[in-house]
Amino acid sequence: MLIRALVVLLIVLNLGVAAWWTLRAPPPTPAAIEQPLGVARLQLASEARTTAKAAPAAAVPAETAPVTAPAPPPAAAVPPTAATPPAQEVVAAKAAAAMPAQCYSFGPFADAAAAKNAHEVLMAVATKVVPRETRSGTTRGWRVLLPAAASLADAQATAQRIAAAGFGDYFIVREGSEANSIALGRYRSEDSANRRAQSLVAAGFPARAEPLGEGRASYWLDLVPGPSFDPARAQAAVQVAPRPLDCTRLK
Repeated sequence: MLIRALVVLLIVLNLGVAAWWTLRAPPPTPAAIEQPLGVARLQLASEARTTAKAAPAAAVPAETAPVTAPAPPPAAAVPPTAATPPAQEVVAAKAAAAMPAQCYSFGPFADAAAAKNAHEVLMAVATKVVPRETRSGTTRGWRVLLPAAASLADAQATAQRIAAAGFGDYFIVREGSEANSIALGRYRSEDSANRRAQSLVAAGFPARAEPLGEGRASYWLDLVPGPSFDPARAQAAVQVAPRPLDCTRLK
C-alpha cells in the first residue's frame, strides 16, 4: 500500500511540473549592458566565426565601375626645333652667305711683274685677290714662299710675324739668288700648295705657290669681286680677260 502511494505521488508531481513548465510565462529579456567608452566588447572565438559567416560581404553594385584616378592630360605637343648648330657651322654658313655667287680668274700674265701690277689694280675693286702660278711641262712638286725681303733683318722680322700668326714649317733662305726669301713648305700637289699660299695671303703675307721642275711659268690672279667690280672695266684696266671661277676654291 505504501509503495502504491509513493508511485501515485511521483506521478502527480511529474504532471504538476510538466503543467508548470508548459504554462509558465516567458523569461524577461535581459537588459543590454552598456560598454564603457573606448572598451571593445569581448567575444568568444565561436561567436566571432559565426558573425563573420553571417555578415554579408560589402556589396558593390555590379554595374558600378571601379573608381580610378583621372588620367593626367596629355602633354602639349611641342613642335620639334632644329638643334643649335655648332659654332664652326654657324661661321661657315655666314662665310658662305657673304661669298658672292661668281668669282673670276685673270690670266695668264706675261710674267710675274705684270701679274704684280694687275694685282695692285684689281685690289681696288675686289675683296680678295689670290696670286696663282702654273707651269706647263714636267714638275717635281710645288713649293710656297715669300718673295725676298730687302735685308736679312726684314726677313727675320717677317718670320717672327709668321710664327706669331700660328704658321709653322718655314725657314729663311740666306744664300743664292733667293737670299732673304722665306720658304714655307713643299707639296706634292698643286691644290695643297695653293691652300697653303691662300691661308698665308688671308693672314696678310704675300705668299705664292710655285711648281718645282722645268716648264714655262704662267701667272694668274683669282679674284673675289667687291661691290664696285665690273668685269669689262677690270679687263680694260689689266688687259687680260677674266674667266669665271668657282668661289668655293677661294674660301
